[in-house]
Amino acid sequence: MKQLFFFSFLILLSIPVFSQQATDRRAILLILKRQTEDWNAGRIDRFMSPYWTSDSLTFVSKAGVTYGYAATLSNYKKRYPTRDSMGTLKFVILQMDFPSPNVAYVIGQWQLNRPKIGDKGGHFTLLWRKVKKRWIIVSDHTS
Repeated sequence: MKQLFFFSFLILLSIPVFSQQATDRRAILLILKRQTEDWNAGRIDRFMSPYWTSDSLTFVSKAGVTYGYAATLSNYKKRYPTRDSMGTLKFVILQMDFPSPNVAYVIGQWQLNRPKIGDKGGHFTLLWRKVKKRWIIVSDHTS
């Protein structure tokens, strides 16, 4: 009987953690959905809104490592100067983990459908941090 009580107690303790993770997962998925909508509407500045507005933001790509929000935004605008180059974005989330309550790690695929100039796609990993109850991307590795 003591074992049953103990295991029931442990399960009850874990419910808030699972509930919070579900809430955080939904929040991050909603942010990613908004990002695709902003991208597909040609709004790169709004697409960047979940990124950490800090010189410590890191963006890793085939071209190397970019440090800082302003440099990352500038690179996006240089690489995708027109609606044809931006195409239509789609994300597929492959994995989302929460190594701690205020940290999330997301692995996914991205695809740009660009009928006039050719499709493009790859994979990404995003490191998220919850700051003042808001999820932000602090590091992006896209290939």
